[in-house]
Amino acid sequence: MKLDELADHLGLSKSTVSRALNGYSDISEVTRKRVEVTARKMGYRPLSHAQAIRTGKVRAIAMVINSEEPDQHNPFLQDFLAGACEAASASDWTMTISTAKSGKDMLNVLERLVEERKADGFILPRTEVDDARVKYLGELKVPFILYGRTEYGQSDPMDDMSWFDISGEAAIRNAVVRLVNFGHSRIGYVGSDPKFNYSHLRRDGYLEGLKVAGLRDDPELIREGARTREEGANEARSLLKLDHPPTAMVFATDLAALGCYPVCAELGLEIGKDVSILGYDGIPECQYVNPGLTTFSVDSRRAGERLATLLIRQTRGEEPATLRELSEAVLIARESDGPPRLTPEALARKINLIQRS
Repeated sequence: MKLDELADHLGLSKSTVSRALNGYSDISEVTRKRVEVTARKMGYRPLSHAQAIRTGKVRAIAMVINSEEPDQHNPFLQDFLAGACEAASASDWTMTISTAKSGKDMLNVLERLVEERKADGFILPRTEVDDARVKYLGELKVPFILYGRTEYGQSDPMDDMSWFDISGEAAIRNAVVRLVNFGHSRIGYVGSDPKFNYSHLRRDGYLEGLKVAGLRDDPELIREGARTREEGANEARSLLKLDHPPTAMVFATDLAALGCYPVCAELGLEIGKDVSILGYDGIPECQYVNPGLTTFSVDSRRAGERLATLLIRQTRGEEPATLRELSEAVLIARESDGPPRLTPEALARKINLIQRS
């Protein structure tokens, strides 16, 4: 199949078909889609190296994963990558996955991919409060899209950034309101690493939930820095050993929430009765613990698909500021939360009695 044959079949000029296949912004989305679908059906594939020389694009997007992150093997990563790869493939693009050995190595990997022209744009997951990746790619004018936002701490907010995010702050606020409706009035919060922007947003959601419910926020009930089960266990233990412990706890991540389970067993507490627990992410392990963890679930596959789609549109000339989407997490109610069986004072007495025995 030759380009002129494809053009004749479509009833379009050879130039129009070529520009549609190469993603030029002067070709309408309807025409581009029509040309791509027909080309795929008829088996037409442009030579990638010739196309790259002609357009300056390699029709590839990339994402670099930091291999030193403690939750790098989070189960939803597979769904996320599947969604991104499927969206790229649907547009006849390639999704490239690379790894960095550390946060410091991240910029080195990005620099290599940019210099070697391995990608036309980048998906940046886990946005940080002060994100060096954003600054680096922004200065080079290389297209990128954030999985998250960078509203905190930015000396240069870069209002023209594109992003896709889940409203974690709304989910955590709703978690607090749910617990208040059950009858809880002393609710703890275990946040994630403050270097990540989502950690601040979810803490804001917790504080907003207390405000909506007419409850006073108590700094004693707020813990930060828990990303693993072990860290979640440590923070949960410190909350439950307060003189007036919370009868319910909201965790910024499911992994940290799962760390609370062995702590409650150690202290002789029944989850969902003596202490209510809610998480966020919707990872598969939540349904296998006993009792099942109530959590706000994120559709990771759709997140990957939307990020790849929006990034490809940006590389084709659409303004980054017009490519922003905020989605919602979905509550999955299980048995880990419910009405409080004990007051904070009675809970403290039970914990002290079990520890002494």
